[in-house]
Amino acid sequence: MSGRPHPRLVVVGMGKLGGGELNVSSDVDLVFLYPEEEEGGAREGNLEFFTRLGRRLIAALDERTADGFVFRVDMRLRPWGDSGALATSFDALEEYFVAHGREWERYAWIKARALGSEGENRPLAAIVRPFVYRKYLDYGALAAMRELHAQIREEVARRELTDQIKLGPGGIREIEFIAQAFQLVRGGRDPALQIRPTLKVLALLAQKNLLPAAAFEELSKAYVFLRRLEHRLQYLDDAQTHELPGPTEDRSLVARAMGFASWDAFRAALEAHRSRVSWHFEQVFSVEEVPKHALAPRWTGSEQTEARLAQLGFRDLAATAARLAAARSGARYDGLPQASRTRFDALIPRIIEESAAREDPDTALARTLQFMETVSRRAAYLALLDEHPAALARLAQLLGASSWAAEYLNRHPIVLDELLDTRALFARPDWNAFARELRRQLAAGKGDEERQMDWLREAHHAQVFRLLAQDLSGALGVERLADDLSDLADVMLQVTLELCWTKLRVRHRDEPRFAIVGYGKLGGKELGYASDLDLIFLYEDSDDRAPEIYARLAQRLSGWLTSRTAAGVLFDIDLRLRPEGGSGLLVSSLDAFRRYQRESAWTWEHQALTRARFCAGEATVGAEFEEERRAILQMPRDEARLRDDVLSMREQLLQGHPNESGLFDLKHDRGGMIDIEFIVQVLVLAHARRRPELTANAGNIALVKLAAKLGLIPGDSADAVADAYREYRRRQHRLRLNGAKYARVPAGEVQHHIDATRALWRRVFGRE
Repeated sequence: MSGRPHPRLVVVGMGKLGGGELNVSSDVDLVFLYPEEEEGGAREGNLEFFTRLGRRLIAALDERTADGFVFRVDMRLRPWGDSGALATSFDALEEYFVAHGREWERYAWIKARALGSEGENRPLAAIVRPFVYRKYLDYGALAAMRELHAQIREEVARRELTDQIKLGPGGIREIEFIAQAFQLVRGGRDPALQIRPTLKVLALLAQKNLLPAAAFEELSKAYVFLRRLEHRLQYLDDAQTHELPGPTEDRSLVARAMGFASWDAFRAALEAHRSRVSWHFEQVFSVEEVPKHALAPRWTGSEQTEARLAQLGFRDLAATAARLAAARSGARYDGLPQASRTRFDALIPRIIEESAAREDPDTALARTLQFMETVSRRAAYLALLDEHPAALARLAQLLGASSWAAEYLNRHPIVLDELLDTRALFARPDWNAFARELRRQLAAGKGDEERQMDWLREAHHAQVFRLLAQDLSGALGVERLADDLSDLADVMLQVTLELCWTKLRVRHRDEPRFAIVGYGKLGGKELGYASDLDLIFLYEDSDDRAPEIYARLAQRLSGWLTSRTAAGVLFDIDLRLRPEGGSGLLVSSLDAFRRYQRESAWTWEHQALTRARFCAGEATVGAEFEEERRAILQMPRDEARLRDDVLSMREQLLQGHPNESGLFDLKHDRGGMIDIEFIVQVLVLAHARRRPELTANAGNIALVKLAAKLGLIPGDSADAVADAYREYRRRQHRLRLNGAKYARVPAGEVQHHIDATRALWRRVFGRE
């Protein structure tokens, strides 16, 4: 080795040592690792050197002398166990995990901790984390842990170890399995769960509402009780034992040491804890025994498929039967691993049954089959649906109700997890709590920009999906939905802005004096599921460096919002409403914005300003924008010229959206939504100088009613147009939920709304 210093041996503590949970007489489970040297040629020498060093360390700890020994050392958790090399390089460990790592080893490596400086845990975590924690919700881990537990129970029964407080029923291992099941399933999505001590994991699960408060309390008390008992059992003979003593004096000693007057009282308390642990374990790991489904022959393609489908209420029998046959004979199904194919085969008959209960069963089944084919290569998604029949039912309901929902789920299947908890799915959003949790998660991923981008997108997808489920169930009206989607966008913009600011290499202040202003649907809080965000960026900062720094911030923010990652896109944004449009600067000072709006802006830009609002950023800058917005809307205007300009813009929009369908376009045709919006904008711009209340960004319905209250238009006309706008939005929303390219309906269905709108238009503008 020519005298060159070797890299350090990294001693990894596993099990209770790794988790900081040692007993008084515990073995220590160790793995020896070493990094490769930076320059090649020394691999064999390193292996030999660290093997010798490892043996010396084991001897120092494990060999008995006249003074006893330090620890019993167990090395069986290293790659390949007893047959593997005593020391393993980081590269070899990574190769082993990728090519040979088994499910039980994922469980074992949850508590792995490099013993020594915290810096040694970083390279270890970089290798271990992708093996232990999947980026998606890994419900396949439940089956693997269920199988491992069954093997342990078989061994307990074979060796008659029912009084074993670690491995026996209701013992320590079952509590650990409960905690680690949630870690394996969710830890990749939520890095807060990537912690080691069992009690801390249970507390965090309760905090996140993943474990009921009663379960947390009972499991925690049982864990403390069993661990205290474990210590006392090992005090008896200084041996690593988990067996309750036989009928000897030791029983009295253990009972008194646990604070009980008698063995019987102690045993009753122990059994109460163990029964509660077993019950909670079954709640987490139990799986419904689903017998072979009566509709299985319809999936396997036996005769009379069409006749049975007809009995179930399907109508397009030949096409539906052909769709089932195509899925079964397709390349995706043929390429599935056997375990996934078994789950797929079990799910499809249940999907046929669930689809039959929908209003349009053929469409529901077609959409759900397409979704199943989309996710079939991800065993975790199949496991989730197989493990949770209620989630499968809710999935079929959503897919049957909306083609847009089907497209959304096909793009973002990761949101399937939201179907598991009905309470959370239908709960009203708490945006402050959502923002806090998102910030915490992003902080945990510091340094991994790709993962942070994915987390932003996944958090947004999950919230949109919750709102979608509430919408399709009838729990949300279109106005409340738009408010919620707009509030969600505000939160995402705020959190993304904060994150982007921290990533700038050059910052001249702790917090940016920067504001994001929303126009259009975001500004008016009328956002839809797939709406673009119309944004401008403003700053108020006298520092000479401000223009350059905020320009970089705006560029980075735009990139973070619009970049496509594995989790999709956060938002499509449109920045053309900024001063000077597409040719203008990406970010403007408030002074520049003020000058442009007062000296150069077109009438249509002031129309747009009626639906603008501060959405995210520094509150004082936002307040200054709002003050300036109100001042601009109250500027004196020539009302005749204002009407002419708005009429000209309306004519341009009509020409840009020709409609030869014979149907009424709810948005673009005369008497539709744009006419109502233009009526409101003219009322604001013409009268705000005398009636400053009109500058409130209160939405079109509220503003048209306010105009009536102020005597600008008749009250009955305002009510009729408000009803028209509400109905147009409701119909537009429903059409788009089912894939309509245009929001068009037979004119006769909404003729009274058209007439009311055109009548108010003539009153406000004096002509068509």
